[in-house]
Amino acid sequence: MSSPVTPPPTDAERRAETESVGALMSQVTTDLSVLIRQEMALAKAEFTASAKEAGKGAGMFGGAGIAGHFVLLFLSIALWAAIGGTAVGYAWSAVIVALLWAIVAAVLALLGKKSIDEVDGMPRTTETLKDIPDAVTPSKESR
Repeated sequence: MSSPVTPPPTDAERRAETESVGALMSQVTTDLSVLIRQEMALAKAEFTASAKEAGKGAGMFGGAGIAGHFVLLFLSIALWAAIGGTAVGYAWSAVIVALLWAIVAAVLALLGKKSIDEVDGMPRTTETLKDIPDAVTPSKESR
């Protein structure tokens, strides 16, 4: 009857036999520190990119508001006067002008919302943070 063949020791088993617990804990602490620094750097980079996109969308909202205000002011007065001089009268011409600018405002708001919705957040950081518990959990080989 032959004896079962034992597999050669893994790297983790060889290190456990030759290195002290203190040295192994020191390596784990170093690796964890490096991992945390890398995650912080990734989060900072992703946050910066997301903030720039959000700022661009907010700037578009602000620009749309200012432009809409001036357009509304000057063209509304001109259109109101032009329509008011007809049989429609000034009261109904004011309602017509207001409805036209309501449509313009809705279109600008939708474009601004689309830009804000394109902000991704921090997808890579979120994904890699999910892997940290697996990285600090002992492997099946070391049990």
